[in-house]
Amino acid sequence: MIEPFVDAAWVRANPGVILADTRCYLDGRSTREAYDAGHLPGAVYVDLDGYLAAPASPEAGRHPLPTPEAFAAGLSAAGIGDGATVVAYDDAGGVMAARLVWLLRSLGEDAALLDGPLGPLDDTGTVVPSPATFTPRPWPADRLATIDEASAGAVPVIDARPADRFRGENETVDPRAGHIPGAVSVPCRDNVVDGALLPVPELRDRFEAAGLRPGEDFVAYCGSGVSACHNLLTAEHAGFDSGRLYPGSWSQYAGTDRPAATGA
Repeated sequence: MIEPFVDAAWVRANPGVILADTRCYLDGRSTREAYDAGHLPGAVYVDLDGYLAAPASPEAGRHPLPTPEAFAAGLSAAGIGDGATVVAYDDAGGVMAARLVWLLRSLGEDAALLDGPLGPLDDTGTVVPSPATFTPRPWPADRLATIDEASAGAVPVIDARPADRFRGENETVDPRAGHIPGAVSVPCRDNVVDGALLPVPELRDRFEAAGLRPGEDFVAYCGSGVSACHNLLTAEHAGFDSGRLYPGSWSQYAGTDRPAATGA
């Protein structure tokens, strides 16, 4: 399997790679309109809300995992078939596109995030995906954590949201402010500076400070199970490759009567 992050030079050296534009906005902007207004040359459009998540609900959260069938249908429509190599990007340092990459890698498919400044998203040409078939398959249970496991405190739990939301100071999206008791704040957007991933030693220090150890289990969550995937990929890149995603994340947890913590 390829590394979880590759740069533009790697993409140029591997002409069979499929570039996937996986932008997602929480403020209601249309990702399709953003793609049509300009994307990287040759990139296909992958709709996160349409194919990388099931419909939101109070019980499951804002971005539940999609059914394997819906995921496969979306990828097939985008020209991504079994065995394809995918490099995904967004305009937020990869924290949204990480969802596609992590889902693919969890199924054993080659996928990576594009590392480094994107350059201009100025290609407005229509990309007609090549015919492809992606086979539906179940999400691997050993890559996922339940709400009970995320709140049990048996393994390190890291929260990818911005630090102010973790502390409960600025919650405008989910039902309650705060975080899962015992979780540690590791804001995923701080993994990237000026569009490029931090050096591995700095990333390793960040995750070790949060209690992660190579080869040992940990759980990652965020607001809705999307940006937590960036922490999982970055941790893998830094040598911590045994993490699990809590898909419901805070948007599910906050809708329950389980205790919430605030502050650092």
